[in-house]
This record gives sequence, C-alpha cells and structure tokens, in this order.
Amino acid sequence: MSDSADRDERHRLRMQRKKAVMDDKISQAQQEHGLLLVLTGNGKGKSSSAFGMAARALGHGLKVGIVQFIKGARSTGEESFYRRFPDEVRYHVMGAGFTWETQDRQDDIAKATQAWDVAVQLMSDPDIALVVLDELNIALKYGYLELDQVLRDIGSRSMHQHVVVTGRGAPSAMVEAADTVTEMGVVKHAFKSGIKAQKGVEF
Repeated sequence: MSDSADRDERHRLRMQRKKAVMDDKISQAQQEHGLLLVLTGNGKGKSSSAFGMAARALGHGLKVGIVQFIKGARSTGEESFYRRFPDEVRYHVMGAGFTWETQDRQDDIAKATQAWDVAVQLMSDPDIALVVLDELNIALKYGYLELDQVLRDIGSRSMHQHVVVTGRGAPSAMVEAADTVTEMGVVKHAFKSGIKAQKGVEF
C-alpha cells in the first residue's frame, strides 16, 4: 500500500471511530429548551456572533428581539439591516454611547434601567424566540443594573425562549447561570496598528 493510500485508510478509520462517538453524543442529547448563551472576552466578534444567531433565527421563521445597552451614539450596519424586518424583529437601541464618551454615570444608569424594562417586555413575549441583550455585561460591570434581578428576570422567561448576552467582563454569576459560554480572545486587532473602525467590519 502506498504512503498516500495508507494515510487515507488511517483517516477513514479515525473518522469512523469519531462518527461513532459523535452519533452516541447526539443520541443522548434529547433535551430541548431555551438557552442562555453568553459571549464575552476581550476579542472582537461578540456582538457579531449574536447578530449572526439573530439572522439564523429569522431564517427559520422565528421572531427576534434586540436590545442594545451602551451603544446608541452612532448608527450601525446591523441596526440598518434588521430594521428592514419590522414584523420579525423588534430592535431597540437604548444607550447613549461608550461609557468613556458619555462620562455621566447617572444618565447611563437611567438609560440602562429603561433598556432593561424593554428587555423584560421582550422576554415576557412568548412569540419572540430569541432575545439579544447586546453589551448587557458592560452595564452589569459598571453597576448600572442589579445582577441578581437581571438573572431572576432572565430565569423567569418562557422555557423555550433563547437569550444571548454579550459584552466583555461577564460576571461569574452570569457565566454560572448560562448554558453556553464563549470567551473570545485577542490575537491581533487592526486598531492597535492605527487602522480606524470601518463600515461593514466594526459597525
């Protein structure tokens, strides 16, 4: 048997074993209920991933609710896009901008409180299958909202509704409560090389 043929056969056997393992795991995963997903870490892509899930949900004919904490000082591509689907997406931009720009903690607290009231309304609507709470972790990090109350409200949602929470610095209690947690790390970022944020990539 040639080296190439031998390698192909070893690959086939390895994939055969892997398939058996994966098939067994899939057969054991029979539960179905709403998930709490947390996207955190210092790397780029947390919100992008959440909006990708929103697009996926729309593709399946599901309704989506989106609340953006902190953000709001400038328009974004995702907002412009999702507002094209007013019957399927309820989109709320509730912040005044990055915390280092606003420099007004009391106003940030007031806006975060208003945003959370909207989030609770969305999580109380059984017709909405997916709720994205963008940059909620930042509001929690700065103490704009009470973490225990936030977790109680998330836990009180419909059992089949999914919630996605984004933002760096996810509190340990949020991580503990979540079903799936992804921490995005930084390897390189164009901004550190002096390249400004650009349409279609950063906003």
